[in-house]
Amino acid sequence: MYLARVVGNVVATIKHPFYEGRKLMLVQRLDLDHKPTSIYDVAVDDVQAGVGDFVLVFDEGTGARQILQAGNTAPVRAVIVGIVDDVEQYGIG
Repeated sequence: MYLARVVGNVVATIKHPFYEGRKLMLVQRLDLDHKPTSIYDVAVDDVQAGVGDFVLVFDEGTGARQILQAGNTAPVRAVIVGIVDDVEQYGIG
């Protein structure tokens, strides 16, 4: 799991049937200081996030499929599982 910022929507006219009716978002991973890194993911949005939102991303395929109640063969690896309001860090850095 990691913190990210939603930086865009992903639109595909031709896609695997699993993605029909699901919103895909482009997320940029953040470091411990909440600064953007150069790592991006495409994640299924399960919480109605929008561009600019600070989110929690789960990026392990089997767990993501369980969260989305998808079958074992669904082509998904990352899912947005929460919109983050605030983070307090203690003893880091």
